[in-house]
Amino acid sequence: MTAPMFEGWFLISVALGYVGALFAVAWIGDRAIGLRQGSSGRPFIYALSITVYCTSWTFFGSVGLAVTTGYDFIPVYLGPILMFAAGYPLLLRIVRLAKSQNLTSVSDFLAARYGKSQLVAAIVTLVLIIATLPYIALQLKAISVSIETLLGGGPLVAIAQPGLPMADTALIITLALAAFAILFGTRHIDATEHQDGLMLAIAVESSIKLAMLTAVGSFVVFGVFDGPASFVQQASQDGQVKQVFAGVLSGGRWLTITLLSFCCVILLPRQFHVIVVENNSERELERARWVFPLYLIAINLFVIPLAAAGILLLQRGIADPDFFVLTVPMHAGSQLMSLLAFVGGLSAATAMVIVEAVALAIMVSNGLVLPLLLRQRMMSGAAAGHDFAGAVLFIRRTAIVVILLLAYGVYRSLAQAHTLVSIGLISFAGIAQVAPAFFGGLIWREATARGAIAGTLSGFAVWCYTMVAPWMAKAGYLPLGFVETGPFGIAALRPEELLFLPFDPISHAVFWSLGVNVIAYVVVSALRPPEPIERLQAQIFVPDKSYGRVAPRGQRRWRTTLTMVELEQTAARYLGVERAARSFAVFAVQRKGQGAVVGPHVESDVHAIRFTEHLLTSAVGAASARLIMSLLLRRGDVSQVSALQLLDDASEALQFNRDLLQSALDQVRHGLSVFDKDMQLICWNRQFRELLDIPEEMVQLGVPLDTILRVSAARAGHESPMVDMLIGDRLLKLAVWHEIYHERELSGDKILEVRTSPMPQGGIVITFSDITQQVASDAAL
Repeated sequence: MTAPMFEGWFLISVALGYVGALFAVAWIGDRAIGLRQGSSGRPFIYALSITVYCTSWTFFGSVGLAVTTGYDFIPVYLGPILMFAAGYPLLLRIVRLAKSQNLTSVSDFLAARYGKSQLVAAIVTLVLIIATLPYIALQLKAISVSIETLLGGGPLVAIAQPGLPMADTALIITLALAAFAILFGTRHIDATEHQDGLMLAIAVESSIKLAMLTAVGSFVVFGVFDGPASFVQQASQDGQVKQVFAGVLSGGRWLTITLLSFCCVILLPRQFHVIVVENNSERELERARWVFPLYLIAINLFVIPLAAAGILLLQRGIADPDFFVLTVPMHAGSQLMSLLAFVGGLSAATAMVIVEAVALAIMVSNGLVLPLLLRQRMMSGAAAGHDFAGAVLFIRRTAIVVILLLAYGVYRSLAQAHTLVSIGLISFAGIAQVAPAFFGGLIWREATARGAIAGTLSGFAVWCYTMVAPWMAKAGYLPLGFVETGPFGIAALRPEELLFLPFDPISHAVFWSLGVNVIAYVVVSALRPPEPIERLQAQIFVPDKSYGRVAPRGQRRWRTTLTMVELEQTAARYLGVERAARSFAVFAVQRKGQGAVVGPHVESDVHAIRFTEHLLTSAVGAASARLIMSLLLRRGDVSQVSALQLLDDASEALQFNRDLLQSALDQVRHGLSVFDKDMQLICWNRQFRELLDIPEEMVQLGVPLDTILRVSAARAGHESPMVDMLIGDRLLKLAVWHEIYHERELSGDKILEVRTSPMPQGGIVITFSDITQQVASDAAL
């Protein structure tokens, strides 16, 4: 055992002090003036928060993987780069859908897509929790082994762990991270409210881990090896280094890991939370589109140099390659660089654990516990007057503690016997089991909840058999013969070589699990047509212009005796009295501006019912919100089936009205567009897009007016400086409510007559008419 570089109490103090510093940063962030009110720094903070994707797997594990397999660490980051570069329209669509439906998690997103199904939400929640536990355990292992290594031990040299009696360091850190997540991640019942302080803390951590890894890499190249030239010369002359980095790349493994990382960059609970839930505007996503890929490139610049340095300086079997980032500076005798490496790894691990715990807690609350409580109270008849606002927060806080303790149990029982990368890939493959239902639901309208459930469960079962079972066998919890000879000695059923297919373990498991998943998803969905509520939700997620032209069956008979005050009281039980009152006051003003009769004792209409359900979704999820509203409707002596049908009829009626309005607008000869008070698009017709020559994918709900004008001018062939001048001129004219003006520059050869009119609640209506022929005729005369 080597001499300890630091005292145990010092490292524990550093770790706990670092977590305490995060508390301070988050506290300051929550109180920073203008952080959420459109400050210029918010998009950059948002972009950095997405880099929570880079965990201790990146900080430590990438170097360990490079030591053993050369360049195989690259696909882990190639997938996310492809998603943000080539898949940006898909990301934008996911964010817009989630914002329009008040969705707060992956399970909520899938439940909403498949008819607000509670069973879909519950199954996806369970699958993601089980698949994520190894990933959290990976972070706990990284922290614990880092401390061991700096104390002179390591995974290959056992030492006594520092810490409190009956508790090891990993448990202490686990409880500290649970406290942080509870204090700054569960302060609001509404899960769509932004956690500015938490996001600032995560952005700071992202900067720290990049700075620390860059500092350690620079020290090794310039300090230990006297510069890049000397380093390259020594590395190129070492036989072991050449053997590692001159090997043939495994195309199948690269494709598999790239596919997994492409899916998981949005499906990981923490990634969905920071990318979708914490998004304030499309401008933030546009900034992240280039900041995030650049960050991934930057944080991997020194992976290969550190791996080569570890091979040159250390012997595998004495030092674990997973922790060469720590042991190379230790070998060089640098206390400062060793401490920086420890802080960087701690930063990478804590950021992931905190955000993941918050995201999973929301899923547990909305997808598992709350529906059970609602159904229990429904059967006992006590649901009507119970206040759930405090219960929701208590459920989430309890879930955070339970999830992190479960992850600690996985670390102590299983994760210690496996490398960081192998643990991460197991988790990625498990999380990918929701990918067919998630992405398939965005392109296939006929997909059903039954298909999503069948695909997810079957794929999850195959994942358990092909990946988790061998993992447990290697940790000593199952007989090795189960893996080596197959169950009951049937070689064709060996978990890592089903039907004798000789893939590498990760490619083999992903091939079988996702293959079975997709087949079950498609076949089961095709067996029965979608339910009415599934068709309604599919129309939102996969719009079909031919849908909804026939009046829905329930539109004429839609009736309810509920008053507005009863709806507000229901919402207050889950959102709090203040939030509910504020939201219903805004809704009343909007409805009054539309000519509707408003008042606390006025009978609620279809718009009020849908507004209340939409509002509840932000706190309890789409499936639970639908259940709450059905319970409320049942108070009027309506059966459960009739109550759900009534809700579906309300949705169908609104969808029909929207489709009917859109059909009418498309028949208008003029181009028409409506922008809200923030100058974001909320309504338009086909002629508007055609007259301004704007691509169909660019005309979406919430697109800013300046973006539309900029795209139109660019397609008309104007240079960038001219475009900026034209945009400013047009926005100025619109801002002062010019009733009519003619314009040519933004529309190419056409001459457009533009008319604007302000709306009572803020915003403007703009119409565009092509008067090119009229002007030509006038000139001829």
